[in-house]
Amino acid sequence: MKLMKGNSEEKLMKTYWIRPVFQRNSFGSKWRLMKKKANSKSTLLVYSFFFLLALLFLAAWIDLAKYAGNTSQKALQIFSRTPSNPNLEFPLDCSIWNQTNTCPKNYPTSYKLSNPNSSLNPKCPEFFRWIHEDLRPWRETGITMEMVEKARKTAHFRLVILDGKIYVEKFRQSIQTRALFTLWGIVQLMRRYPGKLPDLELMFDCNDRPVIQAKHYRQPDSGPPPLFRYCSDWKSLDIVFPDWSFWGWAETNMKPWRIVLKDMKEGNKRTKWEDRVPYAYWRGNPNVCPWRADLMKCNVTDKNDWNTRLYVQDWDKEAKIGYKQSNVADQCTHRYKIYIEGWAWSVSEKYILACDSPTLLVSLHWHDFFVRGMIPQKHYWPVRDNDKCKSLKFAVEYGNFHTQKAKAIGEAGSSFIHEDLKMENVYDYIFHLLYEYAKLFKYKPTIPPNAVELCAEAVACPANGIWKEFMELSLEKSPSNSIPCSMPPPYEPQELKSFIDAKVKSMKEVEAWENEYWEKQIEKQ
Repeated sequence: MKLMKGNSEEKLMKTYWIRPVFQRNSFGSKWRLMKKKANSKSTLLVYSFFFLLALLFLAAWIDLAKYAGNTSQKALQIFSRTPSNPNLEFPLDCSIWNQTNTCPKNYPTSYKLSNPNSSLNPKCPEFFRWIHEDLRPWRETGITMEMVEKARKTAHFRLVILDGKIYVEKFRQSIQTRALFTLWGIVQLMRRYPGKLPDLELMFDCNDRPVIQAKHYRQPDSGPPPLFRYCSDWKSLDIVFPDWSFWGWAETNMKPWRIVLKDMKEGNKRTKWEDRVPYAYWRGNPNVCPWRADLMKCNVTDKNDWNTRLYVQDWDKEAKIGYKQSNVADQCTHRYKIYIEGWAWSVSEKYILACDSPTLLVSLHWHDFFVRGMIPQKHYWPVRDNDKCKSLKFAVEYGNFHTQKAKAIGEAGSSFIHEDLKMENVYDYIFHLLYEYAKLFKYKPTIPPNAVELCAEAVACPANGIWKEFMELSLEKSPSNSIPCSMPPPYEPQELKSFIDAKVKSMKEVEAWENEYWEKQIEKQ
């Protein structure tokens, strides 16, 4: 599978963001559209006939009534009982899009479930509780239009959900196609749960590091801007959101998450943990930050063996040889995997954790939306960032001596990724995050003058190559026949403190074992 190069990638992004038909207030684009409609009048009459038939067919299935309520439980209650067809699918309709450059009208804007028994829906994973913490800065004041506008400074796009439809206004181009696939993911959420999110407006920054520093907003009336991004840290108020690669990272040939998880389950079966290479494995780009370059000093040499096997990933070279060495499902061959952050948090985290091998996790400076729910010595093994080589060597020595514990950590971390982070839960996390966010609004959003309506066809139909392939693979073809998982309550202050204290205690315990190990090594000399 080959990627398009340079100007092809740029053409794809410009096709989506800049094509004249998206300029809703452009007289020229409206005139061209009217002319095109006139030239294809007979074709449109045929489409209109079938469209009317489709409406009659869907009338018994689609509930166009609006919902009300302001709690997560009420959000679940809107999935009420009525006959439905779980097998009814709505594939991409590029024929209509290519003729009219407008979003098709056949996809449900609301729906009801055949069996919406809320008592049967599973409880969301524990890490969903961090949604309440991420939104806590606005819990007392609510979110005003002024706050949202302040977030525009670094945002790549503004997204508005109004009456079940999505509108987007672009401010600047993101790295590669991050913004495009993030928006594609939100479109899929709306196809999965059509009409179930309240009206809202948000700003999204697709760069790596958080920018909303908490120290600037400590006064009660300071009004911090709510800005969404892929990671944050303890000093920042940026709201974390699942990254674009869950729907595929085309530039690195990383397939959509559902497919990756399936491939990795098969990859895990190829070699039993006991038969894997008894060292710690890492493959990545060491040139993006000093701490990764420092990690490379821990590689095996003629003089030292720190129990690691580290490899440089050259993406340009990989593209030329067809990504033969970058398939994550083929990298579950070592007993231990190393995770180290890049310029900020790294997309590689979830792939590394999914391998059934204990993840040796170098101390984190940033967090994504799920890692705060993981516990050291249960889901991963903590590694010091200020003495990586010794810490890594001890981790492998300890694991190879305590094989049952090491194997259990690998299995628990992998199970967390395969179960708690399955794609259904990713969608439910976004649903609950946006629903809780919308509850805080003090104003009714409107469609910005420069915004365009967004639907699956608007994103996928102009695309080509591997970008379009990944969109087709990650397309939600019909509304879900189940309700979102049940949102857990916020942490009580003492409960949250106890949770964090337990994690710190577990990490300090490992540090104490390390110190004891190296003291004994010195005594042996």
